[in-house]
Amino acid sequence: MNGMARFKKGQDIDQAYLLPPSVRDWLPEDHLAWFIEEAVESLDIDPLLDMYRQSGKGELPYDPRMMLRVLIFAYSTGVFSSRKIAAQLRENIAFRVLAQNQMPSHRSICRFRELHIKQFDALFVQVVRIAAEAGLVKIGKLAIDGSKLKANASKRKAMSYSRMLEEEARLEREVAAILKLATDEDAEEDEELGPDFRGDELPEELRLRETRLQEIRAARDRLEKRKAEEALEAEAKKKADDEEKGRKPPKKRPGAWKHAPGKPKPKDQENFTDPDSRIMKDSKGFEQCYNAQVASDGKSRLIVCAAVTNRAADNADLQPLIAGAMENVQQPVNRVLADAGYRSEDNFQALEASGIDGYISIGGEGSTKVTVGKDREASRRMQRKLRTKRGRTRYRERKHLVEPVFGWLKSVLGFRAFSLRGLEKVSGEFSLVSAALNLRRMKALLA
Repeated sequence: MNGMARFKKGQDIDQAYLLPPSVRDWLPEDHLAWFIEEAVESLDIDPLLDMYRQSGKGELPYDPRMMLRVLIFAYSTGVFSSRKIAAQLRENIAFRVLAQNQMPSHRSICRFRELHIKQFDALFVQVVRIAAEAGLVKIGKLAIDGSKLKANASKRKAMSYSRMLEEEARLEREVAAILKLATDEDAEEDEELGPDFRGDELPEELRLRETRLQEIRAARDRLEKRKAEEALEAEAKKKADDEEKGRKPPKKRPGAWKHAPGKPKPKDQENFTDPDSRIMKDSKGFEQCYNAQVASDGKSRLIVCAAVTNRAADNADLQPLIAGAMENVQQPVNRVLADAGYRSEDNFQALEASGIDGYISIGGEGSTKVTVGKDREASRRMQRKLRTKRGRTRYRERKHLVEPVFGWLKSVLGFRAFSLRGLEKVSGEFSLVSAALNLRRMKALLA
């Protein structure tokens, strides 16, 4: 007869510790949590600390450095929701270590993130400079790319300008009809019960319609204001270009416009949930999005500049990203690689004027088989450069220098949509996730 099998014996979960355990024993020495703890300790967070009162009554706030450790670790491991972070603080050993066994609620986490959202840009820059001091970043070569990330808003909560006008007119008619009905009823009640009789509040159907009417009017005003500002900017840019090139502005009769400048087109949309977001085309179709932009170091593929815009086109972001990268790392840029989304005569001229060796596609994914106008001399020079063997070889480097960055953000971390709303807040959130990704990558590069 075979004997009874034997197994390793685990610890009795009901056995109390005889001595206080050390949290240092809970995680291996090379765990990402320890690296993030050391990195956060090295950051200057004085501007963040200044937002807290020095004395006073009430419950003490959580240590900002602890909250920052938890947030950065959460984003570096693909946990973005404040509720999910709070759950990890209860269930995940690494989170509990970084939080020093404290368990802030999801409301506390959400408030901390929104309160300090403007500070995350500066903290991202500090992480980039730590990488530069460690010798991981040398931005002689810079690769630039953009990707659409979903806003925290549904495209079903958007309305076109023509629909706004129709709905506004319809609701105005309905509100007027309900008010007339209410006025008639008031007159009857006054006659029956006397003028001092107090009726109930406004009918629910009237209150709901008036609220909806106010929302639509506010959205229409925002859209009209935005389009007017865009028209003024475009007119100023066109005038400056004409003066620079000695062209006379064309004369056009007001009646010849297909669409009045500065007025929204019928299909222009505004979103009620997040008015700063825009309908953009991504890999799955048209969604309510923001356009995330990164400049990646040509050696380490660390993000040295991160930005978010609500413009679908990329070309206006090339020069700001280059300038931001040089400012963040405090080193010059010698070579820039970017896809066709960044092509423009102005960008090519600016690169030449600054002495930067640019390789920016003229056509789709490095194609040079496009017609370039004779008046676009810088574009023609870029086209000739990309047709050389050296030009093609250097441009092909772009694909493996910057595209993996968005692959890591979306597939490894799972960051495909913003948690916050509004351009300022999503910009801060993108700085936070970029800093988190950089720290995760830095640990691997320094290992």
